Amino acid sequence: MSQNFRLISVNVNGVRAAYRKGMEEWLASCGAAVVALQEVRADEQQLRELVAGEWHVEHDVCEIKGRAGVALLSRVAPDAVRRGVGPEAAASSGRWLEADYTIDGKKITVVSVYMHSGEVGTERQEQKWAMLDAMTARLQELYDADANVAVVGDLNVGHRELDIKNWKGNRKKSGFLPEERSYFDAFFGPYGETVATVDGTARQGLGYTDVGRSFCGEVEGPYSWWSNRGQAFDNDTGWRIDYHVVTPGLAAKVVNYRVERYPSYDSRWSDHAPVTVDYAL
Repeated sequence: MSQNFRLISVNVNGVRAAYRKGMEEWLASCGAAVVALQEVRADEQQLRELVAGEWHVEHDVCEIKGRAGVALLSRVAPDAVRRGVGPEAAASSGRWLEADYTIDGKKITVVSVYMHSGEVGTERQEQKWAMLDAMTARLQELYDADANVAVVGDLNVGHRELDIKNWKGNRKKSGFLPEERSYFDAFFGPYGETVATVDGTARQGLGYTDVGRSFCGEVEGPYSWWSNRGQAFDNDTGWRIDYHVVTPGLAAKVVNYRVERYPSYDSRWSDHAPVTVDYAL
């Protein structure tokens, strides 16, 4: 009998700082087959020096030094790796990394994503719209090509009111704009069907499953990111913006989902918590 396939995603908020605060010990004991990292903010050599030992390391470095960066750490070497998304890969530099793995004889495609945070009325928001469009097109391609696809990472959008503690105060801010959320209505809408979205537009459903919402049900959160301001972490005033977006075949194999919330503010090694999912392949 094969063991479960454990896939973990976490925005590390700078991998070198995270290692100094305790990430190394966590990584050694996490039990994952694949770990997807976002906001690595390190070059290739720096990441490989930190993650020594049994991990295979794939890294998409941001062209702007000290910014963004996504990585995939795996116990088995990938069969294929692809970097960037959309017609202009530079628009997603350090933000999209795909790898195909063979696990227990099955092909699994894992994508580590770090979506632009955006800011209303600025170029940062335009970059976010462009990447959301590119992500939509790529999700369609991946769905059509493979049975087992997991697109994971910091998507910087709370899909529903349940996903943000203070949703009323964020309706006009990037991260909870109706226009952003409408993309997620499509991601998780029935495949090929016309979906009425939260901003009043219609989109075509892409058929993916939001593992966190599917597993936890209609509850607040569980949140995966907390602002460093005030007492957000202690009061659990957070956002659920870290996702496992998976194809139906893989969603049917989920046996456990959890957000690994830190026991205390002082014990955090990132402002995001790891999101761990076990799949029974």
